Amino acid sequence: MKAKIHPEFHPNAVITCVCGNTFTAGSTKPAMRVELCSRCHPFFTGEQRIVDTEGRVERFKRRFNLDR
Repeated sequence: MKAKIHPEFHPNAVITCVCGNTFTAGSTKPAMRVELCSRCHPFFTGEQRIVDTEGRVERFKRRFNLDR
């Protein structure tokens, strides 16, 4: 193997989520920002958020008469 080709490993890299949650993990970067974590991801929280800016869900329900 060639010497000095591998990136430096940071065992205590700080990971910061948009929601404000911070934790440490091993990474090749000393700090990272992520959009989702286990504290705010819908799979772990159990809540479902539908981002609907153009009314697509309402149009679908109207089209197939799902508002009974």
